[in-house]
Amino acid sequence: MELKNPAVIKIKNLRLRTFIGIKDDEINNKQDVIINAIIHYSATDAANSDNMDNALNYRTITKKIIALVEHQRFSLLEKMTSDVLAIASEHPSVRYAEVEIDKPHALRFADSVSMTLSINK
Repeated sequence: MELKNPAVIKIKNLRLRTFIGIKDDEINNKQDVIINAIIHYSATDAANSDNMDNALNYRTITKKIIALVEHQRFSLLEKMTSDVLAIASEHPSVRYAEVEIDKPHALRFADSVSMTLSINK
């Protein structure tokens, strides 16, 4: 069977803590961020073979995202989102990737502020 549409992996509400921001309290204290990623890739080989070597390993992607976010400092949400998008889209079979990162409580009267970036290959 030939799959016509790409497979879609969704990483939902990955909750991490990191240093993000430019104010003193943001530089000195870790904050919560919530990461959502959507990754489209060709899954034909994986679906036909049932072989992990032919699949996009979402666990590997998630571990790389966790390592990046938890071990780096970011001034801007744009930079963090761009770096996470680079990880989400690095595999050659990825056709499209989108990353949204929420920074809860960034604004007094809002649940969060978020940044979304995407890439088409």
